[in-house]
Parts: sequence; structure tokens; C-alpha cells
Amino acid sequence: MFLRNRKDNGPESLKIPSRIEYIKKVSDAILRSLARHHIDEDKAFDIRLCVEEAVRNAIVHGNKSDKRRSVKVSWKVSGDNAVIEIEDEGKGFDHAAAADPTLDANITRNCGRGVFLIKKLMDKVEYNESGNKIRMTKRLI
Repeated sequence: MFLRNRKDNGPESLKIPSRIEYIKKVSDAILRSLARHHIDEDKAFDIRLCVEEAVRNAIVHGNKSDKRRSVKVSWKVSGDNAVIEIEDEGKGFDHAAAADPTLDANITRNCGRGVFLIKKLMDKVEYNESGNKIRMTKRLI
């Protein structure tokens, strides 16, 4: 894991190889950094779950678990919000076409719940045009 320091109140960031054993290390680094903002346990849980799901998606679906590819993660507190960005080196996906896992036709599928959970737990979720970068915002207050 390559940790880069924050400069001039800019975001903190890191870059990891596409290996699932780094997922928890990413969420731990973000939550340690955000701890100085006294986030309550429920919000910290939501952030951890969403970060881990988004990093897993970037590794497995975006980078196809190709260890030569990396995932970039950045985060900052802006006003009352934690803003977290996760970007993979894949070609992206159409997030609007993600199947709703609560529908009967999808309820038994083994995948497809991550994007749904992220959208439910975070206050704002945005993707870049190609779909290989997600920006998640969680209100801290």
C-alpha cells in the first residue's frame, strides 16, 4: 500500500494493488483519519461498509483482479461531509443499469447488492462518465 500525505488541506490518498487483502487496510486508514472528526458509530459503520464494498468492486469487477492494476482512493472532510473517491483502471460500467436486488427476479443472485447498499447508506453517490470512479459523500453531523 502506498500512502501519500495530505498537502495543503487537500485530500488524503492511497494507491493499492488489486488484491482483496488490502480492502480492510483501506477502510481502516480512512476511519483512522476521520476519527478526529468524532464520527458516531453508525456513520462509521456505513462508511466502512461502503468503502469496503466499493474497493472490492473496483478490484474484482473493475480491474478483474489483475494484480498489475491498481485502485486509487482519496478522502477528505469538506464542511460537514466526508467525501471518498475510489477509482479503478477498468473500462467502467453503467451504474444506472445495475439490477435492483430487492426485486423477486434478483433476490437469489449472489451479486448486485453492493451498489444498492452504497446508494442507500451514503448521502450522495456519483460516478464519472465511464463508470470506473465513484464519489461517495456521507454527512457527519
